[in-house]
Amino acid sequence: MSIFLLLAAIGLLLALIFLAKLDAFLALLITAIAFGLSAGMVPTDLLKSIQNGIGSTLGTIAPVLGLGVILGSLLTETGATQAISTRLLAIFGAKNAGLALTLTGFTMGIALFYNTGFVVLAPLVFSIAARSGQPLVPLAISMAAPLSVTHGFLPPHPGATAIAQIFGASLGKTLLFGLIVGFPAVLLGGWLFPKMLRSIQAYPPEGFTRQQNFTENELPHLGNSLLLALLPVFLMANSAMAEMTLPATNSYLIWAKFIGDPSISILLAVLAVLIQAAFKTGSTQIITSLLQKTGTAVGAAAMLFLVIGAGGAFKQVLTDSGIAKQIADQMAMLALPPLLLAFLTATVLRIAVGSATVAGMTAAGIVQPLLANNPGLSPELMTIAVGAGSLMCSHVNDTGFWMFREWFGLSIRDTFRSWTVMETIVGLVGLAGVLILNLF
Repeated sequence: MSIFLLLAAIGLLLALIFLAKLDAFLALLITAIAFGLSAGMVPTDLLKSIQNGIGSTLGTIAPVLGLGVILGSLLTETGATQAISTRLLAIFGAKNAGLALTLTGFTMGIALFYNTGFVVLAPLVFSIAARSGQPLVPLAISMAAPLSVTHGFLPPHPGATAIAQIFGASLGKTLLFGLIVGFPAVLLGGWLFPKMLRSIQAYPPEGFTRQQNFTENELPHLGNSLLLALLPVFLMANSAMAEMTLPATNSYLIWAKFIGDPSISILLAVLAVLIQAAFKTGSTQIITSLLQKTGTAVGAAAMLFLVIGAGGAFKQVLTDSGIAKQIADQMAMLALPPLLLAFLTATVLRIAVGSATVAGMTAAGIVQPLLANNPGLSPELMTIAVGAGSLMCSHVNDTGFWMFREWFGLSIRDTFRSWTVMETIVGLVGLAGVLILNLF
């Protein structure tokens, strides 16, 4: 019954968007309310669930997205993104722009959380698309795929780390196996698959696509541009390394975790860009001018925040309704090989509740007893199997789905064709890699 109710909710959401032509924000809220009431939730509990969903989602994402939009706009206005994109295109060539973004995303994604990596790299996608003449959607997928892989497979990302802890897996081995499995997933999902998406049209908000055209003499130094763009990466990587090597009470760790927080690290990068611009021009007036120009990009992100918040509300209602537990109980009764069962459990939960982290951690708790019943089973491979399943089939109850759609201006249909298929490819390649490693 729970599956049919979930399918009905998804059908209602799509009908409201496609047939009734409602905005995604309104459609998500209406669907969340309709599902909650149909699932038997008490109205007061339903309201709390919606409020908690919006609050918990925007509470963590909004500062990152807002500061990320500002940083991206500043890097564009000062010529840093043009300097970086020009260099990447000189090395890889316009035809291999997607490969350049894939490798960049994979390298940066090891240290950056998904949302942070997305907002840091998105301006580079727009810049490379404008300067290479390549279509936007394939480049966007080339950027997003490696970020998804690192988010799902690799510590120190929260989901992978939490799953590894549930299974008692070694973080070092999990990272090693995750890199082995993740590299082909990145190549297939981020490099080969995007070649099939060249016909998809994108209509991103104008504030995100604004490009400055600097002459070669006007461009900032490449080293300075990279330092400013990668400052959040360095700070977050330092935090992750400190957390893995130092005791919890260490004073350096405490400060490293503070400045390595995604919001704080991006804020520091924003301040660094403004300070450098003031030194370069010898006037603080440039700071006021640059911040005024960021207003267009921030304004364009307003609807993005609303849609992501509503997506969080829908996800929370699905979670609080108990549908995840009902599905999990049914999955636990299947007689399947442990790695495949772990993957499928995470996949079904991902489809049901949307959040990859929630799906992964819930699935890990369900299949954890399999390790005791199978002494030779690798907890590291179980971690990656669950992580791969948690990435599968992202759709309308996933805030990542809406983030990608709204940022790059895609239709619902084209978001399914690009984002959802990419996530599924990454998950399936991850499962294949785990099964192959399990043979040795």
